[in-house]
Amino acid sequence: MDLDALRAARAGEWNRLEELARTKRLSGAEVDELVSRYRAASADLADAKTSAGRTLLSDYLSTLLNNTRARLTGAPDNVMRQIPRFFTLQLPAALYRLRWTTLAVACAFIAIAALVAFWISSDPALIAAMGDHDALKAYAENDFTEYYNPAASFAGMVWTNNAWISAQVIALGITGIYPVAALMQNAVGLGQSAAVLMEFDRGDVFLLHILPHGLLELTCIFVAVAAGLHIFWAWVVPGPMTRLESLAKAGRSLATVVVGLILGLALSGLVEGFVTGQQSWPWPVKIGIGAVALGVFLFYMLWFGRRATLAGEDGDLTEHERGSTQLVVG
Repeated sequence: MDLDALRAARAGEWNRLEELARTKRLSGAEVDELVSRYRAASADLADAKTSAGRTLLSDYLSTLLNNTRARLTGAPDNVMRQIPRFFTLQLPAALYRLRWTTLAVACAFIAIAALVAFWISSDPALIAAMGDHDALKAYAENDFTEYYNPAASFAGMVWTNNAWISAQVIALGITGIYPVAALMQNAVGLGQSAAVLMEFDRGDVFLLHILPHGLLELTCIFVAVAAGLHIFWAWVVPGPMTRLESLAKAGRSLATVVVGLILGLALSGLVEGFVTGQQSWPWPVKIGIGAVALGVFLFYMLWFGRRATLAGEDGDLTEHERGSTQLVVG
């Protein structure tokens, strides 16, 4: 094929395609013309690559077609217009999808933590295997409570650590192993701490220091594990879609959960940093503040999430945001 002859013959059509792709508002006839010329240019690109491989002409046509494809499939909305929709529809819908899995994860976590706590505390040999008696006593009577030192830096440290763990659990959810391992590790660790305090008759101190911030903090961890498991399941059981399509859809919709968890963990970090360690505050007040924080999160997750789901949202990006997978004329 003579590429110069092709350029001379098609230059006018390509210029017209470029003009249409730059036009902000197209009539119905112009949209049809854009699609028609897009297909013709795609055929020209195929002919050019088949006969001559990669050339300056083929690079030009590829760029032209990419710009046209972006015009056909749409461009993202203004960021300031996306923010309200994200927080009122996409994020709550994504969280709502996880409600039952989150509940199952919570039940499993509580059961494991309780089993570990009562199993270790009932066996002196297991308690002794955890460390020196004096060190364990110091942990139960001083170290555990002194950890909750009211300070902005402490709240920030707790927030960033938990947010990073949650992001990892979701990002590595495709493995199916990491979310379960993270859940087991946290449950066993919590159970061991409870066992040590129970050994020294300070089980009530353990609960009073965990509940104010733990109600929301642990719930956020449960949601992260649930999201990771959903991503894994989308890959294992893709349904009518291909595995790649199912995984991409689950990844897009559930990655938004990270934003919600960052905000939720920021709130629990504030409670842990400025409420849990306040020795002069009555415990009903501190636990009440933690319960209110959890209530706000659950209200957003369940009430707003149900409303968004009934409106047809599933947490995924819109077609304009993710790009259309095929072009339709008419």
